[in-house]
Amino acid sequence: MDNSIREPLGDGLTRLWDVKDVVVDTKTEFQHLVIADTAQGRSLFCDDDRQSTEFSQLTYHEALMVPALLLADRVERVLVIGSSEGVVCQMAVRAGATVVDHVDIDSQAVKLCAEHLPYGYTPSELAEAEAGTGPVRVRYTDGWEYIRGAAEADNGARYDIVLVDLPDEREEEAQHNRLYGEEFLRMCKALLTPGGVVVTQAGCQTMWRNTTLIRSFQRFNDVFDTIVYYGSDEHEWAYLFGRADVVEDPTALMTERLATSGYQPETIDDLALLSGSIPPFTVRQSLA
Repeated sequence: MDNSIREPLGDGLTRLWDVKDVVVDTKTEFQHLVIADTAQGRSLFCDDDRQSTEFSQLTYHEALMVPALLLADRVERVLVIGSSEGVVCQMAVRAGATVVDHVDIDSQAVKLCAEHLPYGYTPSELAEAEAGTGPVRVRYTDGWEYIRGAAEADNGARYDIVLVDLPDEREEEAQHNRLYGEEFLRMCKALLTPGGVVVTQAGCQTMWRNTTLIRSFQRFNDVFDTIVYYGSDEHEWAYLFGRADVVEDPTALMTERLATSGYQPETIDDLALLSGSIPPFTVRQSLA
């Protein structure tokens, strides 16, 4: 590759990343993966989409995980689909989870992240998770098949949080698109304990890249009785959280629980929760 990465942002829009050093440039069985040093430090790209950077990954991962930790009535059993870096699994353990099942279809990506990224799993932590000797248990399998099998199993595993962290839903055909659909969300919902939460990375809130977010927002409203939107105030990503039951004021509940949470975030406070929980105008209007 040359010394830059062109990240697609929308129709006719790209972002150019200057690359200082390329650490990994490979095609796994499922994607083109690059780990490189940029102005934002060590950075992960999948199919040219920036997934995380050393500079901003904590902001991204806390916006994804912290509202779920606060919205769920318990944080004992957590299921993570995707999120190859392993950061959210570590957050769940710090919050008090005793079982974190991490399911990722791309074993090579998970191992390369552990080897080369300065955040998330270390190689020794990943080896322990692969062996299942600690609270985190890594399984290299298709997230759809894992969820379907668990949802259909009698007396199968149930989770307080089911978190799905994947690249954006594509307009073109892509194997991970089905993990954004309503059928998949309903299977995730079936795995929840009472008071449990499903969370997904839902795309970008900017009006030139919000197609995925609008579709996901509509699906969540069709599937869940309580829906929480959280748009990061310092990042370009938005997240959706669903509970099967009715919570009258979920933002107030999350704000109340923040001070006593087992995981204390560095990038989110009560004001961030209040301001970030209001969906953008275009997204709200999509339900009209």
